[in-house]
Amino acid sequence: MYQFLALTSPGIEVLLFEEVIKLGGESVVQKPEGVYFSASLEIGYHVSVWTRLSSRVLLKLGEGDANNKDELFKAASLINWSEVFTNKQTFSVDFVGQSEEIRNTQFGGLTIKDAIVDHFRDNDLERPTVQKSDPDISFQARLLRNSIAIYLDFSGRGLFQRGYRQNSGVAPLKENLAAAIIQRSGWLADTTKPLLDPMCGSGTILIEAVSMAAGAAPSIDRVKWGFENWLSHSPAVWESVFDKAVEATNTGLANVKVKVFGNDIDSRVIHTAQQNARIAKLQQCIDFSCKDSNNLNNTFGKEGTILFNPPYGVRIGELPELVENFALFGKKLKSQFLDWRVVILTANVELLSMLKLATFKRYKFKNGPLDCQLALYNIDAKQAGKDASNPNHDFEQKDSSFANRLVKNKKGLKNWLKKEQIECYRLYDADIPEYNVAVDIYNEYVVIHEYAAPSTIEEEKAAKRLQEVIYFTPKVLNIPTSQVVLKTRAKQKGKNQYEKVDKSKQSIVVNEYGAKLKVNLWDYLDTGLFLDHRKTRQMVAQKAKNKTLLNLFAYTGSVSLQAALHGASEVITVDMSKTYLDWAQDNFTLNKLSGHKYQFVQADCLQWLKNNKQKFDVVFIDPPTFSNSKRMEDSFDVQSDHVALITDGLNSLAEGGELIFTNNKRNFKMDFEAMETLGVKAQAITEQTRDKDFLRNKHIHNSWLITKI
Repeated sequence: MYQFLALTSPGIEVLLFEEVIKLGGESVVQKPEGVYFSASLEIGYHVSVWTRLSSRVLLKLGEGDANNKDELFKAASLINWSEVFTNKQTFSVDFVGQSEEIRNTQFGGLTIKDAIVDHFRDNDLERPTVQKSDPDISFQARLLRNSIAIYLDFSGRGLFQRGYRQNSGVAPLKENLAAAIIQRSGWLADTTKPLLDPMCGSGTILIEAVSMAAGAAPSIDRVKWGFENWLSHSPAVWESVFDKAVEATNTGLANVKVKVFGNDIDSRVIHTAQQNARIAKLQQCIDFSCKDSNNLNNTFGKEGTILFNPPYGVRIGELPELVENFALFGKKLKSQFLDWRVVILTANVELLSMLKLATFKRYKFKNGPLDCQLALYNIDAKQAGKDASNPNHDFEQKDSSFANRLVKNKKGLKNWLKKEQIECYRLYDADIPEYNVAVDIYNEYVVIHEYAAPSTIEEEKAAKRLQEVIYFTPKVLNIPTSQVVLKTRAKQKGKNQYEKVDKSKQSIVVNEYGAKLKVNLWDYLDTGLFLDHRKTRQMVAQKAKNKTLLNLFAYTGSVSLQAALHGASEVITVDMSKTYLDWAQDNFTLNKLSGHKYQFVQADCLQWLKNNKQKFDVVFIDPPTFSNSKRMEDSFDVQSDHVALITDGLNSLAEGGELIFTNNKRNFKMDFEAMETLGVKAQAITEQTRDKDFLRNKHIHNSWLITKI
C-alpha cells in the first residue's frame, strides 16, 4: 500500500474526504491541507483520474525529523532517489512550510535538492538537472511541526484544469470549487430539475454540473501526468484504469439527459462559454443565452435550482450595479421562483442582505485568495410572504436617514447650482457620521467616495451602510446605476496623494465657468478636478488677468486653464507627472488654447523652484500633504516644509506680486513667525475659496494669500 495526500483548497476538504472513500481510498484522514489516504497503485491512478475536488495528488516517498537543516538533509537522504527517477530526467522541488530553523521555502527546497543531487553523486552517477519550469518529474516537501514529509507529485499540477476551458471570462472559478458548490447545492439529487446560472461567465459551473450528472471522469483529457517518469510507474495498470475511465465517460455522456441553462449580459462571454461546452462535448445539454439577470423570468414550468458566482464588486463600477441587481433579484425570486432553491457563492457577504432572504445553510470556501461563503436559500411561501405583506420591505426611502439627507442637500443647493450654472459639485460629505462617504456629481455621473470606517465601527455594519448609500443615491438623483462610480479612500501612508486604481482610460468632458475640462471618474482616486478649489481657480484666474502665472504642483492644470481663459499673459505649468501634464495639455487643447506663452514643465517642483530665475506676478502653490516619490530628491511634508517652500516661491515672485498657497492638511498651522521674518503677510482666505457645497466641511482645504510687506 502506498501513502497519498490529495490537496485541495479550504472548504472543499470535507467533500474530498467523502470522495476519496467512494473512490477506494483506505485509512482516510481529513486535515486542513487536504485528505490523507492509503491505496494500491491501481487505486492511486483511479483517484487521480476520477477526483473532481482535489487540485493535486501526492505520493509519499519518505519522512523524518527536520528540527534544523542537518536533519532535513538527512531525512531527504534516506530516500533512494535513483530508484525514483533517473539522472537523465530533469526535476524540481516545491517546499511548503516554515519553522524557527527553516525560515523560508527557498532554503528548505534547496536543502532537499542538495540531498537528491548528492545521492546520485555518491552512487557515481552524474547529477540530474534541476528545472523549475516543466520538469520531467516533480517533488513536494511539506514541513509541519519540525517533521518533514517528502512526496512525489503523483498527478501533476492543476488537476482542476479539465482541458475544456480554453478561454475564460474575468476572475474564472476553478473547476474543483465549481464541483464543490454544485455538490453542496443539492441539485445532483435530482438532475431532472432545471439548473440555471444567471451570471454564467465562461460556463464553468454548468459544464461541471453536466459532467458530474453524466458520471464522466474529469481528467481523461489531461495531457501530462506526474507519475509518467516515476520508475515505479506501471503503464499496464495505468492503461487499464484509464481505459475503464474513458469507457465509463463515453457511456455516461451518451446517455446523459439533463438540460441546464446559462445567461450572461456579455455576448462575448457567452460565445466563450459555448466554445468551452463544445470542447467538453456537452453543448447539447447547455442552453446559453445573452440576457440581463435583471430581466430574468421563470419560464421553466417547474421548480429547480439557481446556482451562480456573481462578481464580488471588487473592481471599479461593479458594486453599484450589483447592489441594485441584488435588490431586484431578491424581489424577482420571491415573486416568480416559489419552491426553487437559490445558491450563491460570494466574497461580498454583505451583498446578500440586499436579497432580503433568509438562508437555511452557509458554507465557507476560498476562491483564490478571497474568503467566500456559499449561501443556500429555499424560496418558500414564508420568504415570499415578506414581500406580499410589504412589497417595499426595507427599501423605503423615507426610512433612510442617508436618503433623506441627500434629498435635503439637493434641495438646498438647487437655486445656487442654477444661478452659477455649476454641473460638478459635492452633494454630501459625511454629513451623518454613520454614513462615512462623499457624494460628488459630475454632470450626469455620480462618484461615491467611501472613507475608511473608524475602528469603532464594525466592518459588517459599515459595509451594509455603504450598500444603503449605493442603493439610494441613484434613486434620489434619478440616474442609472451604470453612471454611479464607487471609490474607496483611506489615509495614504508613504505614497503620493494620487493613487492609480484601475486602467479603464475612460473620460468625460465637463464645463466650469466656460472652461471645458477632461475628468476621469474611473482610473484614479482623484478625478482630475478638485471640486473644492472651484472658487480658488476663479480667484487665481482673476488675479492673473494680463499677468504672468506660475502654477506649481499643477496636477491636471485646471488653475492654469482658467487663468489662460481669463487672459493671463503667460502661464507656466509645472508638475512631476507626465501623465498629468499631458492631461493639462489636453485641457488646453479642448479650449483651443496653444502658443509659446503656455508652457508645460515636467520636473520636481521643489527642485525646479530652487533653480528658477524667472519672476511671476502670481505664484500658485498647491502641494500634496505628503510625498516621498522616488522622482523627488527628498520627501515632503507640508507642515514641516511649508516655510522653505514658500521662501523659494517668494524668490520667483515679481515686485508687487501675490503668492497663493493652499493645501488640504487637516489642522494645518501657518508659521506666522517665519512669515514675519520673511517680511511677508500671510492672510487666511479659506472662507473666500470654499464654495457653498463645501461649507459643511471646514477642513477641506486651507488657503493663504501671501504678499510682501
